Amino acid sequence: MDELKLSDLNIYDFGNKIQISGIIWSGKGLVFITPAPDKKEDLSNPKLLPLTLEEWQRLLKQTDSLETEIFQKDPSGITKIILRKSQRQIDSYVQWKMFQRDNYTCRYCGRTGIPLSADHVDLWEDGGPSILENLLSSCRQDNKDRGRMKYEDWINSDIYKRKSKNLPDDIKALNLAVLDTLPSLRSQRIQHIRSR
Repeated sequence: MDELKLSDLNIYDFGNKIQISGIIWSGKGLVFITPAPDKKEDLSNPKLLPLTLEEWQRLLKQTDSLETEIFQKDPSGITKIILRKSQRQIDSYVQWKMFQRDNYTCRYCGRTGIPLSADHVDLWEDGGPSILENLLSSCRQDNKDRGRMKYEDWINSDIYKRKSKNLPDDIKALNLAVLDTLPSLRSQRIQHIRSR
């Protein structure tokens, strides 16, 4: 069986142009492939891609947090490369339960009737899980304003205090009560591998 190296491939193709097509099983002296339904690729001559632990981590991170390469020229003619991490996929059932729980309202400023996003209380970049208890409905601006700020720093920030001045007292109390859940949320963290 021919071998490939991860360096022979563009890591950014994984999850985009290169998709999972099946599963390899082994045990009891057998090794076999189960193709995914509707996959038409020829599996008669597969190539082996052995990976180190570090390469496995890079590959799994890429398939979990798809990054996009963008090339553009600035007015001076210099080509710039921009890497953008796309939104992490959150189970749609969980996301809709979050919107419903939060009454389709931004938990930080109280606005309704605008596009909402899911904000991870314990930051996804720190390994915070995408579970209902760790997600709050947030307008895109407030999500952007919070950025990578820890939740406890965000709730105590001047920005949040200004944005939340018109929130009903019960929602402010809910947002403060989330602080009590942080130890539990942090105990459920998923280990992520940092990118570049």
